[in-house]
Amino acid sequence: MKPLFIAATEVSKLFPGLSPKTLANLRSQGRGPRFFKKGRRVFYRVEDLERWLAEGEVKTSGC
Repeated sequence: MKPLFIAATEVSKLFPGLSPKTLANLRSQGRGPRFFKKGRRVFYRVEDLERWLAEGEVKTSGC
């Protein structure tokens, strides 16, 4: 069972290659997936991360 929310520091465990630093840069630019803050900690809904990653899908044409 996948979690509903995940801490920014743990995202790369569920989505290898997506680092906390990359997410922090995207947040500071007003880009990236929707996030939530509780105190100083940043959290993401797993479904929001999945949706955001899927929006960046690149379609390739077959030869």
